[in-house]
Amino acid sequence: MAAANPQKTVGVPRQVARVGSGPRLNPGGKQRSMGTKVDSRTKFFYGIGSVAFGVKDSGFAFFLLFYYGQVLGLPPSRVGLGILIALVCDAIVDPIVGHASDHLHSRWGRRHPFMYAAAIPVGLAFWMLFAPPRGLEGDGLFAYFVGMAVLVRLFIAVYEIPSTALVAELSDDYDERTAMMSLRYLLGWWGGLVMAVIAYGVLLHPTPAQPIGQLNIEGYRVYGLIAALLMVSAILVSALGTHRHIPNLKSPPPAQPFELRRMLRELAESLANRNFLALFLGGLFGAAAAGLSSALSIYFSTFFWSLTAEQMLWLVLAYFPAALLAFAATPRISARWGKKQAALATGLAGFTLIPVPIVLRLLDVMPENGSSTLLPTLATFTMIEIALVITSSILVSAMVADIVEESELRTGRRSEGTFFAARMFVQKIVSGLGVLGSGLLLTAVGFPAGAKPGEVPPETLWWLGAVYAPIVAGLYLGSMACLLPYRIDREGHRQNLARLMAAAEQDHETPAALAP
Repeated sequence: MAAANPQKTVGVPRQVARVGSGPRLNPGGKQRSMGTKVDSRTKFFYGIGSVAFGVKDSGFAFFLLFYYGQVLGLPPSRVGLGILIALVCDAIVDPIVGHASDHLHSRWGRRHPFMYAAAIPVGLAFWMLFAPPRGLEGDGLFAYFVGMAVLVRLFIAVYEIPSTALVAELSDDYDERTAMMSLRYLLGWWGGLVMAVIAYGVLLHPTPAQPIGQLNIEGYRVYGLIAALLMVSAILVSALGTHRHIPNLKSPPPAQPFELRRMLRELAESLANRNFLALFLGGLFGAAAAGLSSALSIYFSTFFWSLTAEQMLWLVLAYFPAALLAFAATPRISARWGKKQAALATGLAGFTLIPVPIVLRLLDVMPENGSSTLLPTLATFTMIEIALVITSSILVSAMVADIVEESELRTGRRSEGTFFAARMFVQKIVSGLGVLGSGLLLTAVGFPAGAKPGEVPPETLWWLGAVYAPIVAGLYLGSMACLLPYRIDREGHRQNLARLMAAAEQDHETPAALAP
């Protein structure tokens, strides 16, 4: 039977205080108040879980298209299509995972059962993705690639959505959430970068049989195994480290039999929030640009800039101080300017810088390939632009967390999992389109599959840069424009918390027999 619409008192759903959003989770849970602070130990365990997502993201962004396209020989357009298929399958599941983690009843709370369940399967699937059976090719290799990519995406969603959603339950403080997301992003980026450093610096080395390190097939197989072990370890450490907070987290709504129509209605009610729609649309453009940029980064490094694996390692190393700068700066600029203004400023600056080196090369302004100044120039651009982009991303994620209380006032439900799942949904679908677009772009400019450095015609490389630069710049600028209608600032968030607390106090004072 469909649930009745929540009744309201003084503009606040009365069930807010009783169902899924009161100041207590379980009997014996601690009272929660405005401005909840989180200890450093909890922040670390919350943040370390993002290493698994960072490793997965790094593998998909830096290596997957190149590995299956240039090393294993699948046409880039088919690799892009395979990644898109995997993302579509995964993204369909994301809202279901988010909704399920908002409503799960268990002795381990709403989030942790999903986190524990995903650990081993996601590691196994990631290892198998980078270790296809030897001799597999053609349609068989394509089917294997799609199947493993689907499994990796599905299992990482089962973990990442509930794990990320914990930020809105562990603290309701406007600035504390930004600090927690900053650490999560720092550790996630560093986890992925550590694996990239291991790949470029140790595993993808030249051999007598393969003098070009990036084409060393055995290096990729070992990379997959090491990355899988790191992902499993990070998930289990995070889940175990935050396990003690389960009694103090938010409770789910009363258990009801599954009904698809009710679930879809609740999802629609939550996602109709105007502030979330602004972030949702911004995510459409940003994810498309990120998918395109990430998938082509190794192509630009290898063919456009003629960098060796060792030189590419130095570019990856520039990401470490970039992530550290973002971690240190984001809470400060958020406290001074507010999340929205800071996200717009840093995002516009970072996204504008991304295509600049390519444009300068097209204009014959950048140092020549092989010169001693090229690598430091690229590394400087990389560090600055990535620091700005990470800062903007942290702030937008913290803005998603602040929507939870506003939605709770309107719907009477806590929907942390739903909001973060929807954000991940759009990022996956559209980043998949970005990866597919990268494969189509390579095909359109006539980029040869299986080519080695020096074998790609100069005019092909020129067109690659000329088509890529305006597309990625336009997509990123569009993502920033979509943030303009977002309206929750520090004072608005404080008022939302105050209204929820007032509703909770009123409900506790209402005799149970009179409660609706």
